[in-house]
Amino acid sequence: MKRTNGRSAEPTVDAGVIGVGTMGNHHARVYNELPGVTLAGVSDVDGGKARTVAAEHGTEAFPLEDLLASVDVASVAVPTEYHYDMATACIDHDVDVLVEKPFVADLDRGRDLLTRARDANVTLQVGHVERFNPAVRVLADIVPDLDIVAVDIQRLGPPIDRELSDSVVFDLMVHDIDILLSLVGSDIASLSATGKDGRHVSSQIEFADGSIGELTASRLTQQKVRTLALTAMECRVTVDFISQSVEIHRQSLPAYVQDDGDVRYRHESVVERPMVESGEPLKNELSSFVEAARDGTEPLVTAEDAIRVLEVADRIETKALGRKVSA
Repeated sequence: MKRTNGRSAEPTVDAGVIGVGTMGNHHARVYNELPGVTLAGVSDVDGGKARTVAAEHGTEAFPLEDLLASVDVASVAVPTEYHYDMATACIDHDVDVLVEKPFVADLDRGRDLLTRARDANVTLQVGHVERFNPAVRVLADIVPDLDIVAVDIQRLGPPIDRELSDSVVFDLMVHDIDILLSLVGSDIASLSATGKDGRHVSSQIEFADGSIGELTASRLTQQKVRTLALTAMECRVTVDFISQSVEIHRQSLPAYVQDDGDVRYRHESVVERPMVESGEPLKNELSSFVEAARDGTEPLVTAEDAIRVLEVADRIETKALGRKVSA
């Protein structure tokens, strides 16, 4: 870390962004807002776009080599097919790196990045941003006390007007595969999936401990839905990723009650609503990444996590759409 922050003894972290499309622009914005972090620059193959984004955030646009020579950490937000090359360049320059999801286009290259980062003692985090949603963090605190029966996650939305190189599995469902695997600490026993045109896919996963995961991702619905429902022996937990809300439905006893001489049956649920701190998931993610890089600790979402997600995504893609995309 190159400088000290005038407000504390902690060093200031110089951050850079590689690839300043829609997502990269958000990374630049957030780095520019984080305390103890300086947005030192951005880089993009489109020099004009890089200069525009740099001016918007009060920084400079650099060629890649010059950027990597001047930063401590960097986000890689280029198209998936270039993740490996950009992440390798970061590691070779001893720059801690966050790679946007999906991690890589080829599993062998993902494993190679993991080895390279370990050998170079470089922090390597993968951008599964939903893990940093405040509601998901609350859920993660609840789950250790539960005997999970099933988890149903839906991520649905209408068609979009931008070109996508990834199918709905690798563009959307990877978020929920990551969440599911982080909640259920068991190996996969079986997996099935069906899909249509790469834009609507459903999958059912049975784990060795008997729990079940059901995932649906779609670019064909006219309603935007981002929800999770967890059934446990003790309760049912529902999460809305958009509103960042959590509800816990506890078991209640049925009762017969008398009302104006009539006997009626009543079964009321007991609903708890845990406090969820508001916050932007991307800001939480980049703050956590910077902290892991600064302290030399393991990031919340590791390359190992991301590789396992891709292995499962590849199985779903093969089952649902009849094509294998990773080696």
